[in-house]
Amino acid sequence: MQRPIKYYGDPVLRTKGAEIIHFDAELEALIKDMIETMYSAEGIGLAAQQIGIAQQLCVIDVRPPKDAEIHFNYSYDGKSLPLDLFMPLALINPKVTITDTEADVYDEGCLSFPGLTGNVTRPIEISCEFMDALGNRHTLNADGLLARCILHEVDHLKGVLFIDKMDKKDLQKNTKKIKAIKRSFKK
Repeated sequence: MQRPIKYYGDPVLRTKGAEIIHFDAELEALIKDMIETMYSAEGIGLAAQQIGIAQQLCVIDVRPPKDAEIHFNYSYDGKSLPLDLFMPLALINPKVTITDTEADVYDEGCLSFPGLTGNVTRPIEISCEFMDALGNRHTLNADGLLARCILHEVDHLKGVLFIDKMDKKDLQKNTKKIKAIKRSFKK
């Protein structure tokens, strides 16, 4: 079931998510709803806060279109698997470690800020320890777009938004749009 996305101005977006301790059918249904919502909004990631639930859960799917090439490296539990074997991916109680402090800049967007993009600097390589819907532990090492998407979504789980990390010039350029999104939430 598709759920409504919360927009900037909703306090839940600034709320740190609670750790998930129950791995049950209710959690599996929530993950399914989040994936459906993400796809419907044409996103590549969605945090639970973005549908009004302050928990440590996000979903990601960065599979490129059929004709595109992959522009990132990754390993899932130490193995190089096809993306189709683990995407869409649910990250539960994720813990991220930066494995390469070199950073790059990318024009990011966010489903909670429709029509808004801006340059955000992030580390280029990470390791993410997380649990799946059954409570099994996994490790995903990634760089490029996959690393960036994980960092963006994990920020959401901490109540941190991409505008908090946006390049100052882009943030200033987008001030009117940000205020308009916040005003539309209040209506």
